[in-house]
Amino acid sequence: MFTGIIEAFGIVHSIEKQGTNTTFWISSPISNELKIDQSVSHNGVCLTVEEVLEGRHRVTAIEETLKKTNLFEWQEGILVNLERCMTFNGRIDGHIVQGHVDTTATCIEKKDVDGSWEFQFQFPTEFASLVIEKGSISLNGISLTVFNVGGDTFSVAIIPYTYTHTNIQQVKEGSTVNIEFDMIGKYLNRMLALQK
Repeated sequence: MFTGIIEAFGIVHSIEKQGTNTTFWISSPISNELKIDQSVSHNGVCLTVEEVLEGRHRVTAIEETLKKTNLFEWQEGILVNLERCMTFNGRIDGHIVQGHVDTTATCIEKKDVDGSWEFQFQFPTEFASLVIEKGSISLNGISLTVFNVGGDTFSVAIIPYTYTHTNIQQVKEGSTVNIEFDMIGKYLNRMLALQK
């Protein structure tokens, strides 16, 4: 599990198709500290470190992951948000994030608001019951608070620190981001559905 507080940027160094899977080599400041079999969040997607070599690490995404996330859009040179797993003796400064992306959303508006930024996203309506005003959400692995919730839209506000220290800076109108809805909300939603 993760907290949604991004540790470092990674840069996609190379991409290789292997059947229906895709392998990525990522270079980052934390790559040399990673261990084989370690789980690391890449844009909110939990991927297993398979190899570490000279400031880079290798991960593989299976077909299901590629279908459900924005990893299929990755190109060499893009920035990737990285976070290692949380430790149970540490603080949860964001919220509990599993690294299991539920769907993607499209940015439909980005605006500068006196030095901060507001983004509006559109997402599939089947997930509307999982988005609540002032609730937590993970976008590309970043723990954020939702506001201005509509039927299939929501907004997030980004402070300058988050903007410069995550790849939200690359997001523009038309960009796709990974979404993981709040785990507690998903469990409650499921329990209520079963009681009907």
